[in-house]
Amino acid sequence: MLNNNLLALGITFGASLAWLRLMDHAAEKGWIESQLSRKIIHMGTGPIFVLCWLLFDESESSRYLAALVPLLITVQFALVGFGVIKDEAAVQAMTRTGDPREILRGPLYYGLVFVVITRVFWLDSPVGIIALMLMCGGDGLADIVGRRWGKFKLPWAPEKSLWGSIGMLVGGWVFALVIVGIFVSAGVFEGPFSAYIVPINMLAVVGMAVESLPLRDIDNITVTAAAVIYGNLLFL
Repeated sequence: MLNNNLLALGITFGASLAWLRLMDHAAEKGWIESQLSRKIIHMGTGPIFVLCWLLFDESESSRYLAALVPLLITVQFALVGFGVIKDEAAVQAMTRTGDPREILRGPLYYGLVFVVITRVFWLDSPVGIIALMLMCGGDGLADIVGRRWGKFKLPWAPEKSLWGSIGMLVGGWVFALVIVGIFVSAGVFEGPFSAYIVPINMLAVVGMAVESLPLRDIDNITVTAAAVIYGNLLFL
C-alpha cells in the first residue's frame, strides 16, 4: 500500500479515466462498435477501480477518497447526459442510439452503485467486491454473449436469452473469483481462498436469476442489490 492516499487517489482516478477515454476514442474512431465499447467500459472500469483500493492505507478516510473517483466520473456522466457538457466520444461509446440521455440510465446507475458500495463496504467485507464484480463481469458478458448467440429467448423475458444468462453466470463468477482471490492473496481478507468459492458460486446464481428478469436499464442496481442482500446472509 502507498503511504500517501492522495497519490493513491491520483493513480486510481488516472487509471479509471484512461480506460474510459481509451474506449471512448476507439468507439469514436469506429474501431469497435458502440454496443461493444459500452460493455467493455462496463466490464473493465470496475475491476481497475477496485484493484486500486489496494493502494490506499487502512485509515477511515481512504474509503471516502476512493469513492470520489466514481462520484466525479458519475457527475461528468450526468452533465453529458443533460447536455451541459458536449462529449461526442463519450456518447458514442456509452449509448445504444447516440442519444446523450441514455447516459442518465445505465451508465449513471453504474457509477452511483460504485459510490455507495465503496462507502458502505470498502475492505470491511468481501460482499461489496463480489456484488460489484457480478455486475461488471456478469452483466457485461451477458449482453455481449446474448447479442451474438441469443437465439433461445427466456419465456419470462423475451428480450433476454439463455446464452445471455449463461454469460452472466460465467462472467460474474470468474470476475468475482479472480478479484477476491487477489485480495485474499494480499492479506486483505482472511484465507483460505477455498472458503469463498461456494458463497461466490451461490451469489453468481442469484445474480444470473435477477439479471434474467424482464427489467430494462436497472440491472446495475438490481443485480448488485440482490448480491448485497444475499451476500450479507452468507458472510454472517
